Amino acid sequence: MAIQLRSTAAVASDGVKVCVYGAAGTGKTTLIATLPNPIILSAEGGLLSLHGADIPYIVVDTMDRLREAYTWLRESKEAAQYESVALDSISEVAEVVLAAEMKKSKDGRAAYGEMNTTMADMIRAFRDLPGKHVYMSAKLEKSQDETGRMLYNPSMPGKTLTQQLPYFFDELLALRVERDADGKTQRALMCDSDGLWQAKDRSGWLDPWMPPDLGAIINRISTPQTKE
Repeated sequence: MAIQLRSTAAVASDGVKVCVYGAAGTGKTTLIATLPNPIILSAEGGLLSLHGADIPYIVVDTMDRLREAYTWLRESKEAAQYESVALDSISEVAEVVLAAEMKKSKDGRAAYGEMNTTMADMIRAFRDLPGKHVYMSAKLEKSQDETGRMLYNPSMPGKTLTQQLPYFFDELLALRVERDADGKTQRALMCDSDGLWQAKDRSGWLDPWMPPDLGAIINRISTPQTKE
């Protein structure tokens, strides 16, 4: 058997894969405009915030359409022109899949199980698109721990998929909107968990907080650097 050796230095050259979650209205969709040459797969229809950006998009309101879009991205010459793929949002896609499975089965547990399998396969497939930066947005889930602290995580239908989602990505970022000392609204991407908000940066190149600019984040991760 021939062993093929590869270098970790080339991992980011196949595209940066990132998931961003946040509350409604924080600007997860608007972030798409900061991606390098993107195309959008829209499951929510809420693209009004991008009306001035002139970004092409495909409506993926069923799994069949999502699979068609995936095949097109993998195989068509036309899709080769796009550097980034934005799936907005995977929470909405999962809800569509769950609704379809609920119609097929009277057993709710079986429906959730099928949805988990379908979504896990779909997320991995899009995450691993070769040569593309991939951005997936997700809704925000709030919960309380045993001490009463409020915890914030990406939200998916069903507890199992919600728990699995962070493990699919090297970059899981929280889009937060806070007010500074002067009362002005500030938007930023949280890249490191504080024990309440879930976030991680496996690249090790991001600051704990980054400006809401996915292009800058991709450049930071993709560009070879020397740590001091």
